[in-house]
Amino acid sequence: MRLQDRAVVVVGAGQRAGETVGNGRAAALLFAREGARVLAVDRDGDSAAETVAQIVAEGGEAAPFIADIRREEDCTATVAAALERWGRIDVLHNNVGIGAGDGDAQLLDTAAWDRIFDVNLRGMWLMCRHAVPSMRDRGGGAIVNVSSIAAVCAAPLLAYKVSKAGVNALTHQLAMDNARYGVRANAVMPGLIDTPLAVEGIADAFGIDRDELRASRDRLVPLGRRQGTAWDVAHAALFLASDDAGFITGAVLPVDGGQSGQIG
Repeated sequence: MRLQDRAVVVVGAGQRAGETVGNGRAAALLFAREGARVLAVDRDGDSAAETVAQIVAEGGEAAPFIADIRREEDCTATVAAALERWGRIDVLHNNVGIGAGDGDAQLLDTAAWDRIFDVNLRGMWLMCRHAVPSMRDRGGGAIVNVSSIAAVCAAPLLAYKVSKAGVNALTHQLAMDNARYGVRANAVMPGLIDTPLAVEGIADAFGIDRDELRASRDRLVPLGRRQGTAWDVAHAALFLASDDAGFITGAVLPVDGGQSGQIG
């Protein structure tokens, strides 16, 4: 019960339908199992409600909230909803990221660049911007941002890579700006994770066999030659959100089976 009675906002708590669990839903479920009261935020209200139903079925406490973090008013409303319901925000977990329409520097168009940055970086900043004041007032809180090893590894997705590098920089600056207020900020940097968005989404978009895609992704991971799961990401986020990481801020934790360690 490492998050007993903590009020946690999970942004991106829904997911694409698929054979596995997504990162946001796994985090919301795990946080609730550890005693948190969860505001499950997603632009897909039905998917957020599914996450909440699973939490409630396990005896946890959660509520859905529909928001599109590209709109600042939705970020403001999300924070207000959490404060109205629980009077506090102990943890903000930003699990957001898109890469649709991305490509290399020559093929990527400006509309795709703007859309990816609006979600991956600007939206994450806006959520932090509106959640931090209440954490400062209370004298503590934890922010966990979901980045990607694309930030530090070669990737064919320019806007995604640069936006996630921005997430790492955002996290570091948040940590430095808010340390004196007792507010911690850290990031999780997943590698290849077997989620519906990463496997079914890519397979369907490019007409690839799902099992073949899984196998090809597995071969790229040094540790056990297998992808991670959303639970691997969720457990790392739980650690950073909990008091177990009470003396950790400004850290970027790879969860990638050693993939980002392959240099040369």
